[in-house]
Amino acid sequence: MKILVIGGAGYIGSHVAREFLDQGHEVVVFDNLSSGTEENLFPEERFIRGDIMDYPFLEKVMSEGFDALVHLAAFKAAGESMIKPEKYSLNNINGTIHILNAACATGIRYIVFSSSAATYGEPRYLPIDEEHPTNPENYYGFTKLEIERFLSWYDKLKGIKYAALRYFNAAGYDIQGRIRGLERNPANLLPVVMETACGIRPEVQVFGNDYDTIDGTGVRDYIHVNDLAVGHVSALEYIMKHNTSLTVNLGSETGLSVLQIIEAARRITGRPIPARIVGRRPGDPAKLTASAKKARELLGWQAKYSDVDTLVQTSWEVYRPHAR
Repeated sequence: MKILVIGGAGYIGSHVAREFLDQGHEVVVFDNLSSGTEENLFPEERFIRGDIMDYPFLEKVMSEGFDALVHLAAFKAAGESMIKPEKYSLNNINGTIHILNAACATGIRYIVFSSSAATYGEPRYLPIDEEHPTNPENYYGFTKLEIERFLSWYDKLKGIKYAALRYFNAAGYDIQGRIRGLERNPANLLPVVMETACGIRPEVQVFGNDYDTIDGTGVRDYIHVNDLAVGHVSALEYIMKHNTSLTVNLGSETGLSVLQIIEAARRITGRPIPARIVGRRPGDPAKLTASAKKARELLGWQAKYSDVDTLVQTSWEVYRPHAR
């Protein structure tokens, strides 16, 4: 199949593009390189630099004849979204409407969408399944949930079938070491730990150590980015085979605490990785873990690479050359 990966030069997008290539598909990457990098592109794929806000150019590209598209183009900093909602409205929501309208105009009928566990908000029970209430606590999560609603309407009105993949915490790097581009200004824990190990940052700030968890620090569900990439291919195959839409969690179903990540990184990197306990961040739950039962049952998918050692080791292989 010929697949358009929008946002395919980014951290997650490059791994998704690589998985489609590995499965024998033709891949075209469309990216504005605002957060992605050409270092993450592959010789086997065609790259088109463009922006989803440029509707005429987007429609021109999509008119080339694609069997499906993967939509990963979004701003994703939850904290920033609470300060600059207009930025997230324009790019995440308006940009998605451009993609959907261009899909209608060009006959693309299958979309895999990069959604988020941020659609759920504060957990009412654990593990979180797809029936959990959706009540986002940040504007980023709100944009993802609204996009899911747009997708549902375009399914009803235009027959576009979609898979909305609600990621938990993406982490790690390609297990074969083929993707080397670092995230710019990362806010997620593991890249911050890696930057501290490299001497790029002076310390890791640990937001609270008095939670009701194994060691008092927050626990999250970390999913290896290779596992996520496989999930995209499996989801597309499912919606095309059954001509139906799908909303599904992609998570490891296990929780790792902040200190467990840091201790594993110290052990694997051999670096001290200074860490300092600071106050809790407002709205941070003690624990978040996924139920991936639906993905197992419908897609035959499960996390294979999401143990703590693989998450840390694959990250360190990419960050180590940047150590000071």
